[in-house]
Parts: sequence; structure tokens; C-alpha cells
Amino acid sequence: MTIRPRRGHAVALSLVAAVVASGCAYGPTREAPPPIPPGIPPAAGAPVPEVDINAPGRTSDQLRPWAEGINEQMNIPAAALAAYGNAAETMRQTRPECNLAWTTLAGIGHVETRHGRYRRSSLNDDGYALPPIIGIQLDGSPGFARIPDTDGGELDGDPEFDRAVGPMQFIPESWRRYGVDANGDGRADPNQIDDAAVSAARLLCENGGDLSVAENWQRAVLAYNASREYVMDVRDAAAAYSVGTTAP
Repeated sequence: MTIRPRRGHAVALSLVAAVVASGCAYGPTREAPPPIPPGIPPAAGAPVPEVDINAPGRTSDQLRPWAEGINEQMNIPAAALAAYGNAAETMRQTRPECNLAWTTLAGIGHVETRHGRYRRSSLNDDGYALPPIIGIQLDGSPGFARIPDTDGGELDGDPEFDRAVGPMQFIPESWRRYGVDANGDGRADPNQIDDAAVSAARLLCENGGDLSVAENWQRAVLAYNASREYVMDVRDAAAAYSVGTTAP
């Protein structure tokens, strides 16, 4: 996977291929995966158990049994799936009018970094992508935005131009606006999947409003990356997760 041009004003992101046509051969004891549902917004997927979002520590841990029961069939690390569920549940309790489903966050996580697994990286037990995932320099090269440094290189290590950071690929400017601590350690860190997922949820809800409305859902994802191709890539991945199968 390669991280491709980033065009959005909010978060620097990658693009992946569109839906692959069906037609694979399956063995006699293997069932074909369910078809990816059409339409926008993608469906909500497996219901998320209620979370005590005010509990001390890492609240996504409350969802580990839920995540570990369904993650393998979707090829999502349990830590990432629990983080997406925790973020969706946080929005349900704090901004119920947003109607954000975990599948949308998972769709973005897939397109961005394959849930923290870009190149040699993976999520450790504490939910950090290691080695840290740092995007290319956004210096205005053909196909890329030009974003001069906004944080003195504090997050991305680049004092000249901004770069996208972490499993959900936030640029420093957007992290400063939306970034929050969600794992209870007192620090908002874009490299930590719980923090990144809740921060992405905030971005989507603030830019989209009621995400159960197709137009609003598209507007929210476009705020993440201003590309119609990106919107459809996220939709396809989220729709696949909504029926419990792997993303295309």
C-alpha cells in the first residue's frame, strides 16, 4: 500500500482502489462473502455494547471482548476495532444527533493506514502505531497539498512542512483543533488509536451534523479528504464492515 495524494483541508489521507468485481472461486466448504451493500451512508454494523465513557483509564478496553469476537473475519486488529467502537459510543452519548457508526471510522482507518498497519507498523498493546506512521512532506509537489509547518515539527518531526501523523493520519493543524485524550493518560496523541479515533469522530460530527443523512455523511468525509474518490473508498470499506467481511 502507498499513501497517495492528500487533498483535504482537515486531514492528510491515502486513497485505495474501488470495489473489486465479484467472481472468485471458492472451495466446496467455503461460503462466498456477503455482497457489499450499496448506498450512503453505510450501515451501522454489529451493535456496540454500552461503554462507561467516564470510567478512569482506557475505556476502549471495555469493548475488547466485543472486538475480539468479530475482528478476525474483517481483518481489523482488535485494538483498532475497540477504538472505533469506543469512539462511536462516545459520540452516541455526547452527541447523539450525529448518528456516527463505527463502520465509518473503520472505513477511514482502512483507507488511511490499514488500521495502523501501514508498511512495517502495527498497533502495540497500548494502541500505539509503531514505528510511528508519518506521511510524506506536504510541500506542494504535484498531486499534494502545500502546508508549511504549523507546529514547529512537534508532532511530525518536520519544521519545514506538515506531514500526516498516526493511524488516522491527522495533520498537526487539524490535530490542534480536534485532538483529544481518549485513553485516559492525560495526553492527546495522534499516534494512539483511541485518541485518534475519537478525534476523527469529532471532526466528522462537527463537519457533517446528522450522519444518517446521505448528504451530511458525504460532507463529513469530504472534510476529512476533499476527494470524491476518497468518499467512495471509505464508503466501500465501511459497507463491507457493516456485513462483517473484509474491506476491498
